[in-house]
This record gives sequence, structure tokens and C-alpha cells, in this order.
Amino acid sequence: MGWNGWPFERVAILLASLGFLLIFLQVTLFHYRQNFRHWTQWVPVIALPILALNGLLLTAFNADGVRRVFTILCFADVVGGLYGFYLHLRGVGQRVDGYRLQNFLVGPPVVLPLTISALSLLALLAVYWSAGL
Repeated sequence: MGWNGWPFERVAILLASLGFLLIFLQVTLFHYRQNFRHWTQWVPVIALPILALNGLLLTAFNADGVRRVFTILCFADVVGGLYGFYLHLRGVGQRVDGYRLQNFLVGPPVVLPLTISALSLLALLAVYWSAGL
């Protein structure tokens, strides 16, 4: 099943893939600043460029195998983003004085992992929409 022109689904997958690359850059800077204190900080640094490259490949070639892998990676990133949200929220609470506004301002960015989940959901919608499901 090849692409016909540039339908909305194809553009959405392309933009989501570029978004994954941009978030990868920001996440890498944040986790590098924290010296990768916990092994889970490596997960988005490794997973996001793989997901982005797979999405760019899907945008270019729309092969069934690439589509399947992209779908699996997006589902995994939805879950990973939710788990990252939990870890970041817990990290804010572990700072001195706990869940105070100041700790949300200077602590781990709580919303950033949710952005990964949201972008992955958008990509999944585009994949399923383009498959006619």
C-alpha cells in the first residue's frame, strides 16, 4: 500500500517524527545535566531517535513492516511517557519541601513525558486513520 500524494495522515506522521527528534534533544540535555543518575533516564534518549527515524522511514515508504514497528514503538512510548510522568512527579515530591510550586519550577519537568505520550497518540491516530480502521 503506497502513499498517494501527501494526505493528512502522512503529514501528521512526518510532523510527529520531527517532534520526537526535537523532544529527544531537550530530554538529552535535561538528563545529561542530571548526569543520567537513574538508568531510566537513558530510555527516552535511546527510544526517541529510533521512533523518529522509523516514523521518517514510514513517511517515505509506507511499508507494512515499517508501519507495524512504528505502531509498536508508539504504543511503547505512550506507556513510557506515562511512566516518565510518574517518575518526574515523584522526583518533584522528593525535593526539599515536597510538592511546592518552587519544586515544580526547578525540579524535573512533569509535563515533558506527557508530551511524548500525546505525540505518540497523535502518531497512532494517524497510522490507524490512514489504514482505514
